[in-house]
Amino acid sequence: MAKILLVEDHEEIWDFLSRRLKRRGYEVVLAHDGEAGVRQARSAQPDVILLDMNLPILDGWSVARTLKSGTDTRAIPIIALTAHAMSGDRDKAIQAGCDDYHPKPVDFSKLLSQISAALGETAQAG
Repeated sequence: MAKILLVEDHEEIWDFLSRRLKRRGYEVVLAHDGEAGVRQARSAQPDVILLDMNLPILDGWSVARTLKSGTDTRAIPIIALTAHAMSGDRDKAIQAGCDDYHPKPVDFSKLLSQISAALGETAQAG
């Protein structure tokens, strides 16, 4: 079973995503700020990280850069979750170290496809 670290500070979003991901058979680890996200990534060693970019304490851009510079977390795929769907935001997330980008509001079936791709699986129907 794949383990997903969800780093998200809005309760309605992490509640919605964690329940739906668990129903799909994923193990979900939660962190509610960027600093906790870095700690959880290092201790839980998830298969994929879903990372909100607007987080308290340490923002998602800094979290991505920190994780991609660590030898123990560098290889973990990161999918950026952001309400910033403006031109250039995808490139900014990729430059920070994210492997993929998903604008909010979350399109769950598209996000599942992105998770499957990050895991190297064949995409599942949503």
